[in-house]
Amino acid sequence: MSSTPVAVVTGANKGIGFAIVRALCKQFPGDVYLTARDPGRGQEAVAKLQEEGLHPLFHQLDVDDLQSIRALRDFLKEKYGGLNVLVNNAGIAFKVLDTTPFAVQAEVTLKTNFFGTRNVCTELLPLVKPYGRVVNVSSMVSSSALASCSQELQQKFRSDTITEEELVKLMTKFVEDTKKSAHEKEGWPNTAYGVSKIGVTVLSRIQARMLNEKRKGDHILLNACCPGWVRTDMAGPKATKSPDEGAETPVYLALLPADADGPHGQFLSNKTVRSW
Repeated sequence: MSSTPVAVVTGANKGIGFAIVRALCKQFPGDVYLTARDPGRGQEAVAKLQEEGLHPLFHQLDVDDLQSIRALRDFLKEKYGGLNVLVNNAGIAFKVLDTTPFAVQAEVTLKTNFFGTRNVCTELLPLVKPYGRVVNVSSMVSSSALASCSQELQQKFRSDTITEEELVKLMTKFVEDTKKSAHEKEGWPNTAYGVSKIGVTVLSRIQARMLNEKRKGDHILLNACCPGWVRTDMAGPKATKSPDEGAETPVYLALLPADADGPHGQFLSNKTVRSW
C-alpha cells in the first residue's frame, strides 16, 4: 500500500475541474487523480497536462453511477488506504434557452449535482484521512436561489440542525413538485441548478457538523465554495474568470495547511467566507 498522499477531483476532464487538477499537480505533494465519466476524454485531458510537464493520474468516475463510485472507493482503499483531498466538482447545467421540460431539467440536474455528489461523499468521506480536506464546488446561484425560496424553506435550509435525511427529502420534494407544476406554489425558485446547489451548500454544512461530532480529533476541514463566473462550456465565453482563476478558491480550500482549524462548514467565494 502506498503512503503517498492522494487527491481526487471529480468531473475533471475540462473546465474548472481540469484547472483544479492542473493547480494541484503543481502544489499538492502527492498523487493527483483526474476523474471523468468518459475514459477517452479523461485520458485526453491527462495527456494535455502531461504535455505541460505535469503528472496527473486517471481513474474513471461517473457520479451518477453508484458502482463507478464504489469502484473508485475500493481502488483508493486498496492502493492508498484512503484519501487526503477530495474535490467534488462534477456538475451539470441546462442552458437558459434549453426547451427541455422543467420537470426533466430538475430531475436530471439534481441527480448529478446533489444526489451524485452526496453518493460520492457517502462512499468516500469515511476514507478521508486525518488532516484531510474536502471541497464541494457549489455556486453563488445557491445564495440567490435561497433568497428566492419561501421564508419557510429558507428557514429549513439555514437551520443548524437540519439532517441529511431531511435535506434529501426536501430535494426529492422539489423534483416531485416540478412534475406536478407546483414548485412555485410550494415556495421553490424557478431554477433547478440553483436548487441543486442549495443542496450542495447545505449538505456541506451538515457534513462538517457530522465530522465535528464523529471525528473531531481528525482535523478534517470540509467546505463549499463558489468558483465565480468562469469561462467554461457551462457558463459560456462572456464569463469574467478564466478556468485557472475559477480554480483558485477550491484549490485554496483543498490545500489548507495542517495547522489550520478553519474554515470548516462554510461557504466561500474569492477565498472569503460568505454568510448563508
